[in-house]
Amino acid sequence: MPVAAPVAAPAVAPVAPVEVAPFRLFSAHVVRTERLTPGMTRVTFGGDDLAGFVNGGRDQRIKLLFPSEGQTEPILPDQDANGGWYRAWQRMPAAWRPVMRTYTVRAQRVVQGEVDVDLALHAGAAEGPASRWARAARPGDRVGIFGPAVPDAGGVEFQLPADAGWVLLAGDETALPAIGAILESLPSGFPAEVFLRAADPADRQDLRTAAAARFHWLHGDTLLSRAVAAASADFRSEAPYVWLAGEAAQVRAIRRHLVNQRAFSRESVTFMGYWRQGRSEDA
Repeated sequence: MPVAAPVAAPAVAPVAPVEVAPFRLFSAHVVRTERLTPGMTRVTFGGDDLAGFVNGGRDQRIKLLFPSEGQTEPILPDQDANGGWYRAWQRMPAAWRPVMRTYTVRAQRVVQGEVDVDLALHAGAAEGPASRWARAARPGDRVGIFGPAVPDAGGVEFQLPADAGWVLLAGDETALPAIGAILESLPSGFPAEVFLRAADPADRQDLRTAAAARFHWLHGDTLLSRAVAAASADFRSEAPYVWLAGEAAQVRAIRRHLVNQRAFSRESVTFMGYWRQGRSEDA
């Protein structure tokens, strides 16, 4: 009696992995606010969409999209549009294009679904739309957040080398949130020189760290670049790592001094111009 040939199982096409963009737009709302100093407020954001937010820590950069004038919540651009969300944002009519500014994540609490962002409060002629929004922010107010959606997405510049012997951090008020988060990430007892400029002494913050940090607070018209240059003769010479952020001209001046006058290697200096004197982020 003939034996029937076995029937081969139908071929199953492999399932292609779903690619997740490293950054995407998140919809969020204000959970609460806390005035840290006269010049800075902490806004805690929440919302179901933030379950996909993946903070890289340290100086993680994000963008906040605020409602334009007359709106109660921002009209977010289509992130799947041809050319991507940024091009879609640029093509939006100016009357209802959301105001966009760059910030640093101060902290994330995954279990609670919360993200903290510290926003500077400018006064008088220096006050812009983001500062006005922050001053008036109330629970329930909505924003868009363009941020990381996967681990190691990018936007984190502070990368402490394994062989670093000490760290130099320097920045103005705009860098305070990043420096605060960086200090919390440093190993216990790690040597750190920290230069912070706040025009008003009332805007000093108590920054917590397990590192062996020595703080140098600058106020009034004291330039950050001059303060770092004046103190640099006392810096350790072995294995430095430097992180600089703030007004672009000041940051460049510090880097030039450390590289040219103090012979720090260029590779040991990470620097970012967070803003430029006389120009807004829109410009």
